[in-house]
Amino acid sequence: MIDLTQYRRRRTHEVRIGGCTIGGDRPVAIQSMTNTDTLDTAASVAQIERIARAGAPVVRLTAQGTRQAENLRNIVTRLRADGFPTAVVADIHFLPEAAAVAAQYVDKVRINPGNYRTDHGELQALIARCRQRGVALRIGVNHGSLSKRIFDRWGDTPEGMVAAAMEFLRICREEAFDQVVVSMKSSNTRVMVAAYRLLCEAMDREAMTYPIHLGVTEAGNGLEGRIKSAVGIGALLAEGIGDTIRVSLTEAPENEVPVAQLLADHFRHRAGHFEVKRPERYSPARYRRRSRLLTPVVRDEITEAFRILRSTSQNPTAELRAAILSLDDSEPVVVERRYNDEDLTALAVKAAADLGPLFLDGLADGIRILSDRFSEEELRNVELMILQAARVRFSRTEYIACPSCGRTLYDIEGTLERIKARTSHLKNLRIGVMGCIVNGPGEMADADYGYVGAAPGRITLYKGRTVVERNIPQEEARDRLIDLIKANGDWIDETH
Repeated sequence: MIDLTQYRRRRTHEVRIGGCTIGGDRPVAIQSMTNTDTLDTAASVAQIERIARAGAPVVRLTAQGTRQAENLRNIVTRLRADGFPTAVVADIHFLPEAAAVAAQYVDKVRINPGNYRTDHGELQALIARCRQRGVALRIGVNHGSLSKRIFDRWGDTPEGMVAAAMEFLRICREEAFDQVVVSMKSSNTRVMVAAYRLLCEAMDREAMTYPIHLGVTEAGNGLEGRIKSAVGIGALLAEGIGDTIRVSLTEAPENEVPVAQLLADHFRHRAGHFEVKRPERYSPARYRRRSRLLTPVVRDEITEAFRILRSTSQNPTAELRAAILSLDDSEPVVVERRYNDEDLTALAVKAAADLGPLFLDGLADGIRILSDRFSEEELRNVELMILQAARVRFSRTEYIACPSCGRTLYDIEGTLERIKARTSHLKNLRIGVMGCIVNGPGEMADADYGYVGAAPGRITLYKGRTVVERNIPQEEARDRLIDLIKANGDWIDETH
């Protein structure tokens, strides 16, 4: 059981990623990922430099094949010639051969266990290559892309994600290779938080101290994307979990950096010890509502029937959680906190990180954010976005949209905005907008409808996980998506 009474960083060992060291007592490091074509050296270098200027010391690039992996040499050479010490990470999805090539040039290699075989020595060979140059390795598990062997035993679950990670971490330990980082990403904040908590428990049982990379995948864009990331990442940072973070937004990658930095700074100085009951029924990996209230409420819906818990401390998550768990009854509880930020985005990110985790764990039933600087409508919208990000109340269309990378096959930022313009009025729908088929079908597993890049200028549409239409010309795809939604009875008139 996680100790909910004390904020402290989880003990990890140091891992060196080029000129950036994470883990141990080091500050939480910020990173982002390019969305340029990795074969375009000039564009990739220029974008890395923009990300670095924004404040990220670590930048990742996709290397979907050996040609892209080989060109990482030119990118790193140009970057160093420009005077940038930024740590460069290669993102490998399918090809172990690409990882072996990339390890000759970069500072860290990220692999997905779902696409590696443990019985052919592929991981051991990569570890040997990484050891030669002091290259770090990330075991990056993604919800929706587990291997068939793991899926058949565990299903597409947090437990399956942990099983995949631990299998690879044990091999790393057998090889006496400790320069390893691990991540457990999902677009579903509840799955993501449960997976990381279970991973920490599993690593603790085996005395593993590998640093942890945090992120919510496919968070989307705008205020909603920032809030969704803050709920998931904030829940874990509040428990001292996390050594490096990325906020994944369907925007220019340099826009991710200040949001991630805001989250890291928000949790940098935490203190406080609270007496608290920790009943076993509040398992960190099992969602169960504390009260019988079916739909959590926001500001104007709060009545005298609710017990209101207020926080003014520097550690609101722990303080409010302690107060809630110390109650002897199942009376509905409203959590309330005042923020003095002058920027609505800063307020929303902090409130999502502070209050969202209480809803993820089924502890709270209502939310009220106090501020003298913003209107009731603005604050109400933030509250509703937090409840939706915590997956306890859906009041608007949810977009599961990848941040794009060098694999993206169309203008995903513009496309997302155009799809939102036509569908944002719909209720209780999840629409996946994914750049390519590599992660798309798996990582938008929770979506009702999917819009996925299939080839340059071509889109494949999904209903759930089922392909409905393949290789549609992009200029027709949005209207065909609308037609699909209408044909399945999920469309409502925009005037309603």
